[in-house]
Amino acid sequence: MTKVALVDTDGNEFAVELAPNVMLLPHPGWTERDAEAMWRAACTSIRTLLERTGVAPGDILAVAPTGYGGGGYFVDAQGLPTRNGIVSTDTRTLPLLAEWNRTGTGAKLRSAIGQQTWGGQTLGLMAWIDRNEPEVAARTRHVLGCKDFLRLRLCGDISTDSSDAGCAGLLSVARGGYSLEVLQLAGIAHWAEKLPPLGPCTEVVGQVSDKAAAQTGLAAGTPVVRGVYDVVGCALATGVTRTDQLAAVAGTFAIHSTLHQEPCLDPLPTIQTPYPVDGLVMATMATPTSASNLEWLRRTMLAAEIAEAEAQGRSLYDLIHDKIAATLGQPNDILFAPFIFGGPEGAPAGLVGLRADSGMADILRAVFEGVVFSHRSDMDYLLSGRQSAQVGVIRLAGGAAKSPLWSQMFADGLRLPVELTEGNELGIKGAALCSAVALGLAPDMKTAIARMVRQGPSRTPDPRRLSVLDTKYAAYRQFVSLLVQLGIAPEEERPAQDA
Repeated sequence: MTKVALVDTDGNEFAVELAPNVMLLPHPGWTERDAEAMWRAACTSIRTLLERTGVAPGDILAVAPTGYGGGGYFVDAQGLPTRNGIVSTDTRTLPLLAEWNRTGTGAKLRSAIGQQTWGGQTLGLMAWIDRNEPEVAARTRHVLGCKDFLRLRLCGDISTDSSDAGCAGLLSVARGGYSLEVLQLAGIAHWAEKLPPLGPCTEVVGQVSDKAAAQTGLAAGTPVVRGVYDVVGCALATGVTRTDQLAAVAGTFAIHSTLHQEPCLDPLPTIQTPYPVDGLVMATMATPTSASNLEWLRRTMLAAEIAEAEAQGRSLYDLIHDKIAATLGQPNDILFAPFIFGGPEGAPAGLVGLRADSGMADILRAVFEGVVFSHRSDMDYLLSGRQSAQVGVIRLAGGAAKSPLWSQMFADGLRLPVELTEGNELGIKGAALCSAVALGLAPDMKTAIARMVRQGPSRTPDPRRLSVLDTKYAAYRQFVSLLVQLGIAPEEERPAQDA
């Protein structure tokens, strides 16, 4: 989904416009996007937003993009795509990662970048393209992140920031700057010249071009800010500035991030990037096991509920929440493993515990609980090492944060208070925070956050639910172990991870 929002200088979200992005699935495990179609969706959304709100283009102080990390957009010397963009849920590199693990290269790579290697990571995708699409590699001049491609179209700038480079697996977080050692280990040292220059996320890098102005309705000459990738943007927009706070996102990925004074190597996170507050480092666990499972359920199993919601003139999700809430006081032994996009060691998704009297409300509750349990498993890992942060509160973003029911289920299932913040599109608000600093409206990011981020409701764990959920979580862990043991995913597609 392409999302465009207007955010004022006090951090208020004024209006939002959405446009769908079509996911391309040309081969099993491949998830791609037409880069130019994504740009056209952004243009349409910007123009529609300005027309709908009546905001004069000249009143826009700056434009800052954000987007998913990992994956990649590959362009030639003229800035034209050399292939489809690749989305971070892509898993085509898993056999390559398994090969690296067998030869010892994987361990060396993880040591060099201070994070895991994973399927949609840009580093592995570059190596895959070099090996499997040599003609694309030869024509590619620049490797960009999602937000960086959008910014290229806005103003012609070719660069990235350290958050995107870190998520891509290309950064030495300890030393700063790109890691040439990593490229050499991956056998793609010759790709070094394809990496974009690095710069601060809070820098004005150009102005909206005449061509982009005609396409979007923005005023030519409007400042364009470099920005951050969306996970960092959400953490900023939820006001995470201390090492005792955990930033969580329940969206396509289950994401948990903690802040550290220096890179966290025990446990080794999925992603590790510099964080634009007080020189901190952000360690992140990210698995594709979150709210996207509900979208799959909607597409495949909820035709009756969709019709019921339409007949009642209400949203499907309000109807779902009411159905789940009605079951919370009743026993429910159904377990759902939310691995539609792949689980631990390639484990498939699964639903177990159904009985003759099980209804769709019971299944929906199991799906919601399964997503919470997957978040708990990832969070437990992130908080289990010698260098783990000592966390006392969760700042939640993503689809679950918009639901009073689901956010309370997160507080109960994760056994920590959950704090919400005002606003809906928090990744975009993170980009707006970058703009505030870039334009001099705030001297630094911490000051911008204090001015523009306001806390919303809090959810406290319900003591009546804790023991029940603990018991069910233990059963969930056993269920996941059995799914892994089934061995449905081919062995060569299982990337080893450091424990």
